[in-house]
Amino acid sequence: MLSDEQVEQIRGDIEYSNLSIQMVKDDLLDHFCCVVEDGLEQGYPFDRAYRQAWKRISPNGLDEIQEETMYLLNASKIIVMKQVMYSIGLIASICISIGWMMTLLHLPGGGNLFTYGFLGFTMIFLPMFALDRYKASVGKAMSVRWKIILGFVSALITGLSVFFKLMHWPGAAMLLAIGVILFSVGFLPFLFFGMYKKEVE
Repeated sequence: MLSDEQVEQIRGDIEYSNLSIQMVKDDLLDHFCCVVEDGLEQGYPFDRAYRQAWKRISPNGLDEIQEETMYLLNASKIIVMKQVMYSIGLIASICISIGWMMTLLHLPGGGNLFTYGFLGFTMIFLPMFALDRYKASVGKAMSVRWKIILGFVSALITGLSVFFKLMHWPGAAMLLAIGVILFSVGFLPFLFFGMYKKEVE
């Protein structure tokens, strides 16, 4: 059996971590105590049993356990959100392609279908997709997050410039220039730097 001091040492290390969910902390304390007690029963001293427990339970750190727990708790919501997001992207893309075809064939309604599809893709799907990618990048290098942010902003501005052009509104050329500059000097350097790092690592 663990002494009160040993339990408090384990509790203190868990509290000192970056974990924010109390339920996860409590479950980890119980799990650590069980694993350490198994080590003590095998004849190991506390320090060695405790080190082995850390390697066994959290080889990549406690943050990973909390992230996995959050994902499991919200798995159904995440799946529904992804279904909605990709359904919107699919419908918008279909509207864009069919609207473009109808416009080329001079069929009525083609322009409206293309415009609404384009708006849905640019104003609804792209922000949802960017937010999903950004959440997935939390904990990764800052360059990965900047790549997502700059890619989304440049795509949004470029998409708005196309919409302004279709509606014959002023400012389309300026928006296009801003979007292309952000894409060229913002997104592309992060993209190719990331590709280079993967090759040399």
